[in-house]
Amino acid sequence: MTPEVPSADEIDQVAVLLGRPPAGRFRIVVRRPGGAPVVIENAPHLEDGTPMPTLFWLVDPSLREQVSRVESHGGVKRLEAALDPELIAAAHAAYAARRDALVEHPDLPQPSGGVGGTRTGLKCLHAHLAAYLAGLDDAVGRAVSREIDLGALLPAPPAPVEG
Repeated sequence: MTPEVPSADEIDQVAVLLGRPPAGRFRIVVRRPGGAPVVIENAPHLEDGTPMPTLFWLVDPSLREQVSRVESHGGVKRLEAALDPELIAAAHAAYAARRDALVEHPDLPQPSGGVGGTRTGLKCLHAHLAAYLAGLDDAVGRAVSREIDLGALLPAPPAPVEG
């Protein structure tokens, strides 16, 4: 995990957005132009050593609601049928590689799977959008971004995540 530690104020902001205190270490990787958190990047392990498969978490309430509407109207099955399975597999592989690169405790049980812990296919469009907004090459997240209103969130395409 990068050394960027969120301030106490930022931790409180994220707790409000999650509706509970964050379960582990994180950093804010995407913000609205005014600074509000949009996507957090979680450490691969919670404080107690439990694996955390969800690397990128969409915390922006407007985007979460919009993606929930896409999902509730059959978006998961529709996008899974529409997208090349190799592109979906590539998104899972990129996500897992990024998460694995952040592991600080290789002696602990490790998180597994791709986006949100999924091994194949699609499960959570929120996690795919979060990964895409954070800069991963995620065809699912890119497709979701075209179906929602990002507003002023992205004045330019997202920069790749370093690491």
